[in-house]
Amino acid sequence: MKTIRECIRASQKATFRVVEFNVLSNHLHLIAESTDKEARARGVQGFAVRLVRRLNFAMKRSGKLFAHRYHVRVLTTPTQTRNTLRYVLLNRKHHAAEQRFHKTWFDPHSSAPWFDGWAQPLRTTMQWQQDLIEMPAPTAKATTWLLTTGWKRLGLLRFDEAPA
Repeated sequence: MKTIRECIRASQKATFRVVEFNVLSNHLHLIAESTDKEARARGVQGFAVRLVRRLNFAMKRSGKLFAHRYHVRVLTTPTQTRNTLRYVLLNRKHHAAEQRFHKTWFDPHSSAPWFDGWAQPLRTTMQWQQDLIEMPAPTAKATTWLLTTGWKRLGLLRFDEAPA
């Protein structure tokens, strides 16, 4: 996760920003802003190359890391944006539906510790959680209306919500 967070931080550009993320065992989700389609393609490509190089080095391996190219959904409405934020930040609950999660649980493999749209403050019961929250955010602050204001009109996210 340290390497992935560093790659996200290093991928921030004036024309491309990773705003939220979630890393799962075999894929990852990014919510990003870009100035246009080309900036998005270059931003994702730069992130992917950086990530593959660093993870291959760390795992003493070589070759492809991603089997497929990325999939894009352009967010156009506050409802779609809120549902996407909920899906990305609470995705581990979706993939581990049979597990029970504490009502204040947040995903340490996501940008949830730095997300400013929770309905209640993050609570920590373990030192690693507090350490994570105190780390500098690897993500950039959102700048678009949909990601800063629009979705919040439908209510802030709660930890007990199910992923969309």
